[in-house]
Amino acid sequence: MTYRIIAGLPVVSAHFGRFPVREIALSDRALGQFDDAPILDAARLLADARVGSIVWSGTNAGWMGFGADERLCEAITEATGVPAGTSVLALNEIFVRTGVSRFGLVTPYLDEVQERILDTYGRAGFACVAERHLRDRGNFSFSEYGEDVLAGMVRQVAAERPDAIAVFCTNLRGAAVAEALERETGIPVYDTVATGVWKGLKLAGADPARVRGWGRLFREVP
Repeated sequence: MTYRIIAGLPVVSAHFGRFPVREIALSDRALGQFDDAPILDAARLLADARVGSIVWSGTNAGWMGFGADERLCEAITEATGVPAGTSVLALNEIFVRTGVSRFGLVTPYLDEVQERILDTYGRAGFACVAERHLRDRGNFSFSEYGEDVLAGMVRQVAAERPDAIAVFCTNLRGAAVAEALERETGIPVYDTVATGVWKGLKLAGADPARVRGWGRLFREVP
């Protein structure tokens, strides 16, 4: 999806590093997948490409606390010398910049994961007024949900008229339906793949406003 978002920007390139994530749950085994060590190993390899920014495109800070991402960004920059961001911290920044206090949430996650995300955002001062989730343990299976499924969930959440709707998972295809759903509902749709791209472009010194067709995020967030 990232490649598709930046396809119209010939001066921008995207480079990827991966590590295994087999399931999304609150067990010690599942939480342990997000230990900093493999992420930092991937970041060091990416830094060899002399990238302008490194972004963790993941949403675990939603249920593990935003501090996890803040510490990770500091560790990545310390290890590589490259400015770092994350999809979740970018989403939070966008909420603040656009004055979002009431939001809708769409995820594929289990009940307990969804509840933890709601609690994390509630403690940060963001009220979720509508949510839908698929009760899936994932992780690969998240990518198999069609755009029609996500669009239906967004429409259901939009009925409560939140300030914005977050599609919160970087294995979903939410970015692909954001533009059309924003036109239909009049509500900004912030997908966490797109928020990561937005932040990566900003950190690297590129103008996110040059991205077209992927939602109001790129055109309107100051």
